[in-house]
Amino acid sequence: MLGLNEKPSVLGGTMIVAGTAIGAGMLALPTISAGMWLWYSIALLFISWMMMLFSSQALLEVNLNYKPGASFHTLVQDNLGKFWNLINGLSVAFVLYILIYAYISGGGSVVEPIFKSFFGIDSSNYTRLLSGIFFALFLSGCVWWSTYAVDRISVIMIGGMVLTFIFAMSGMLGEIKIDFLLNSTSTENNYTIYIFAALSTYLTSFCFHASVPSLVKYFGKDPISINKCLLYGTFIAFFAYVVWIIASDGNIAREGFKQVIAEGGNVDDLLRAAGAGLNSSLLIKALEIFSFLAVATSFLGAGLGLFDYMADLCGFDDSRLGRTKTLLVTFLPPLIFASIYPDGFLYAIGWAGLAATIWSVIIPALLLKASREKGSPNTYRVKGGMLTIYMLLIFGVIVAVCHILLVFEKLPMYQ
Repeated sequence: MLGLNEKPSVLGGTMIVAGTAIGAGMLALPTISAGMWLWYSIALLFISWMMMLFSSQALLEVNLNYKPGASFHTLVQDNLGKFWNLINGLSVAFVLYILIYAYISGGGSVVEPIFKSFFGIDSSNYTRLLSGIFFALFLSGCVWWSTYAVDRISVIMIGGMVLTFIFAMSGMLGEIKIDFLLNSTSTENNYTIYIFAALSTYLTSFCFHASVPSLVKYFGKDPISINKCLLYGTFIAFFAYVVWIIASDGNIAREGFKQVIAEGGNVDDLLRAAGAGLNSSLLIKALEIFSFLAVATSFLGAGLGLFDYMADLCGFDDSRLGRTKTLLVTFLPPLIFASIYPDGFLYAIGWAGLAATIWSVIIPALLLKASREKGSPNTYRVKGGMLTIYMLLIFGVIVAVCHILLVFEKLPMYQ
């Protein structure tokens, strides 16, 4: 809850959107992009960005017809009925739970070296688990405290991300090897065949839509400010992804990604591969700090979205006891799963793609269509009319089909 002197800011809302998106995409994209390499990666990034921006704006248009605090559960139940509400509920919960699990896994892998050096522990049997638990408990406590706390902490963390990103990327860009970037030394020059396998991960990289109802709850019915948050936040993510892919492809040979994938594709695996070609230990440390902040801000954004969704779904109030119940329902399941399988970052990001396609693209398009057919008194309208709705549906179906084919190993993976 906002206090008397706590006013929502576009900067804070932008940081929530950017922080939710950046993390999974920033740290998973170079590995999943290795097959199609640079130019196809940038083109696919742009298409994914535009589609996910449109779908978030579609959700905003529908959400503004309801009281602040209404989440996906309320919107879908009222506009699409019980069947789609069940599908949507399962999809939202699955994506956000698995993303939070992925961030615990990724955050644990980054925090683990600190635990080892601080406690003087050499064994890795428990340090990854303890690191992930510490990471999750601290950040989930921020979500439990208030949306305003997430806003302020996100601003601070993304400020740190900006500084370390500029420093790390300037160093990596300065050490780019043109032969790596253009893949001129590779014997395998087949790129297009790997595009389809990357679609769902690219979509997941811009998956922040659970934050839209949270922003409406935070700002109230202020479509201009909220839309600015959506536009600015997603553009920050798009720009960061482009720079990161260029820096990664220029410092890690395409063949080198096969080893990263073979080791599990977690954050520390990618950092080791990226750091192997860098000459500055300070540069490597900046890259590690940036990676930690990227995962942490993404955890906060996804955690806030799932927290508000579960509070609405379960009917928990905003008292400290009610928020504690929501905290347990939100963060305990992924924490338990991370304790059982602590090294599933890349695997989890991939599995989130199919469900993310349903609730972040297909359902917003169906919601927008149903809302307009009901003649809702819209105070904000997404550009493009019916064309936007059909583009989102077609894009969502293509991504879903490709992911299903990938699960059944009918699409080639670069490995």
